[in-house]
Amino acid sequence: MMKALLTFLRGLIKGVHEIKEETEQLTGVYSVSDEMTQKIKKFEGYMSKAYPDAGGVWTIGYGNTFYADGTPVKPGETITKSEAEKLFSDVLNQFAGMVSDVIRVELNDCQFDALVSFTYNVGIGNLKKSTLLKKVNADPEDETIRIEFNKWIKADGKTLAGLVKRRKDEADYYFGKTCK
Repeated sequence: MMKALLTFLRGLIKGVHEIKEETEQLTGVYSVSDEMTQKIKKFEGYMSKAYPDAGGVWTIGYGNTFYADGTPVKPGETITKSEAEKLFSDVLNQFAGMVSDVIRVELNDCQFDALVSFTYNVGIGNLKKSTLLKKVNADPEDETIRIEFNKWIKADGKTLAGLVKRRKDEADYYFGKTCK
């Protein structure tokens, strides 16, 4: 009886592992490269004290407008460099998961990384409603995707040079021009 139970449990566990592997192959498991992680940190810069960003949203650390638990950043808050590094890592992983959830096609690592950088900056809600996402999900090789990146260069209706550069860098990375 015990032997039969152990055999059954082993088979059940093996089946669960096979299903997990098949699911990962179907849905794709992505993670952000070290190269893109460093690029995003450079784009965002580090600030130890909360400040209103170009759109007036309170921001801290490496461009974080909220903490890992979803609590928004408030005026007067401070963060150490090590706390900011941890927060950045946690939130970046959250964004990577959210981007994975809305992608319906297979992407290469460069494409995925560029979309995570974009989403880290504009938010998942903006990615979800964007023509950029629609085009990526229709044909990830569509050259007009570059145009969609470049539409997201304004804050409070004003074109920002930093966003122009970031969107160009993200589009170049997406299409493999600067991705290693």
